[in-house]
This record gives sequence, structure tokens and C-alpha cells, in this order.
Amino acid sequence: MARMPSAERRRQLTEAAIRVMTRDGVPRTTTRSIAAEAGVSLSVFHYCFDSKQALIESVIETITGHSVTVVREAIRPKATLRETVAAGFRAYWDHVAAHPGEHMLTYELTQYALRQPGFEHLARRQYELYSDTYAELIRQLGREMDFALRVPVPVLARYLAAMTDGLTLNYLVLGGDSAWADVLDTITDHVAGLVRDTDEVT
Repeated sequence: MARMPSAERRRQLTEAAIRVMTRDGVPRTTTRSIAAEAGVSLSVFHYCFDSKQALIESVIETITGHSVTVVREAIRPKATLRETVAAGFRAYWDHVAAHPGEHMLTYELTQYALRQPGFEHLARRQYELYSDTYAELIRQLGREMDFALRVPVPVLARYLAAMTDGLTLNYLVLGGDSAWADVLDTITDHVAGLVRDTDEVT
């Protein structure tokens, strides 16, 4: 087995854990199954992760990063703010449609953490990460497009986190149909309406 830096090995094991958890579910996932998926020994796994909490936290951060990467790429400034916001939502939604099992896993991770004594803080961290990520994206876009918000960044960030969380779960339960395009358009209009030009009189 080729040697690799510990950080890279952790990433490898985390991605393997995501695949196994998506396929088998969180409760049925074992360290042995993750090590086998990654093609490493159990000793390597335990060297990289000293607890199941550490593994789940890494999975939560990594799986969130999968969505954030495509959204960050998509929200590069377009001709109008509405077009930019719409592109971000479309990119996220395309990721949900392409990887439903991975997004279903995020809800299973939440439930697992809430029900497992001593793991509750991981569920809180998961949802704080959602809001923190939106706040980062909002601030980034604000710098690039020079706009101001009608509501504080933390409020909009938590709203977006709650809204996309609910929409994603609805999609996973109800499946895809043409109505989702109209729902995303409505949300885009609403979010764009929460922005004002920096020179607008308040």
C-alpha cells in the first residue's frame, strides 16, 4: 500500500465513509466496511480517526463541501443579481437531483447524531455549518457585485439554510417534477428582493 500524507488519507477514508453510509445507512456502517471500501487496513483507519465522532464530523464537513463547491462556481457574477442567484440555486438543485443518496445521508446523519448520546453537538455543528456557509457565500457575492441587504447576513443565511433544507427533503420524498422549477423561481425572486443597491436611499 502506497504511503500518503495523513490529511490525504483522511480525505480518502472520509469519501469512502460517505459512499458506504450512502449505500448501507449510518447505523450499519462499520470501520471495517469503510476500511475495505478505501482499500486500507483497520490500523490505518484508527490512525486517521480516533473516534466515530471525529469520522462523522469529517463526513458532515466533506459532504457539505460537495454542494458548496458547485454553488460557489455557479454564483460568479452574471449580468444581473437575479441571474446570479438563480444560477446558484440551479447548481445546488442539479447536485441534489444527481446525488439524492448523498443528500439523504445528510438527514440520516442528523437523526443519528441527535439520537446517539454524546453526539448531539455534531447535529448542531452540521446546521451551524450550513448557515456559516451561506453567510460566507453571501459576503463573497456582496463584495463582487457591490450590493447591500435589507436584512442582516446571519438572518438571510439561516433563512437560506432552512429553506434549502426543507426543499431538499421535499424533493427526496416527493420526487422530481416540473413544479420545482416554479418553486425555485419564486425563491429566487424573494431572495433578490432582499437586496438593495448600495446607493439606494434607506
